[in-house]
Amino acid sequence: MMLEPFHAHEPHQAPDDDFLDAVLHGLSLPKKSIPSRFLYDARGSDLFERITRVPEYYPTRTEIGLLRARAAEIEAALPSGAVVVEFGSGSSRKTELLLAALDQPCAYVPIDISAAALYPAARRIEQGFPDVGVYPVLGGFHDLARMRLPLGDSPLIGFFPGSTIGNFARHEAVDFLLSARRLLGPGAAFLLGADLQKPLNILLPAYNDADGVTAAFNLNLLARINRDLEGTFDLDAFEHAAIYNERYHRIEMHLRSLARQSASVAGRSFSFAAGETIHTENSHKYTPERFGRLAQDGGWEVSRAFYDENRLFSVNLLA
Repeated sequence: MMLEPFHAHEPHQAPDDDFLDAVLHGLSLPKKSIPSRFLYDARGSDLFERITRVPEYYPTRTEIGLLRARAAEIEAALPSGAVVVEFGSGSSRKTELLLAALDQPCAYVPIDISAAALYPAARRIEQGFPDVGVYPVLGGFHDLARMRLPLGDSPLIGFFPGSTIGNFARHEAVDFLLSARRLLGPGAAFLLGADLQKPLNILLPAYNDADGVTAAFNLNLLARINRDLEGTFDLDAFEHAAIYNERYHRIEMHLRSLARQSASVAGRSFSFAAGETIHTENSHKYTPERFGRLAQDGGWEVSRAFYDENRLFSVNLLA
């Protein structure tokens, strides 16, 4: 295999630079919304890592348990000497479990929009797996069509843990799967986490933990706007809200205005009625059948699916 060399700790892809345009557009809509990718600045990424450790948030510990318990089966189903390409790598904690399970993986390509998360995680993987080449790529999911992996002819394994697929609207999820298929190329495998439908008494606390970490994560978006876009939001005048949308089978995160008020962004003023919200994130929940249809529409087929004993979460092997 040949790898085009580039320094492992320098950006290979420009970071997202359309924050202002997205915020101005989103706050101008009849139903205000801001894309969830903007939740993940350095502080947002750190807060999300804290979310994964709160007692109410089951997806991370359940998926980690699955990767550990089914490691031998995952190894048997995946090729040896492979390159692992991870989408939205974050801290890469689950990657260590996958790399340890695989037979002689030769390279790891983490892709993430947050440099603060990407490069420290890449260094940790380099130290923990000295025989694996590490080639971080700084960029978001919307950059995939412009990316070119610096890789040769080794087998490729896509890795997309954490149920991040559920953050996309259905058409966005299909577009992502198609983009990942084009990037990885023919014959690639794709290991992907997806959260499952479950009772609301489990779902709702996972997105509204008692310690308020998820609330801080959501409100940090307004703090980022104030810092980076000359915003004038009063964070105490908004609250975090997590609701379940039965029609779309998803948890929705919103920032709810506590009073009639206005705030400006880069000198442009926006009004909020009391109770009006800014929609900041979706987390879709799947049945196995619905996820299978999604994968097919995105150009993949579910060849294996692994579930925990309580059927809270799934790890899906796509071909």
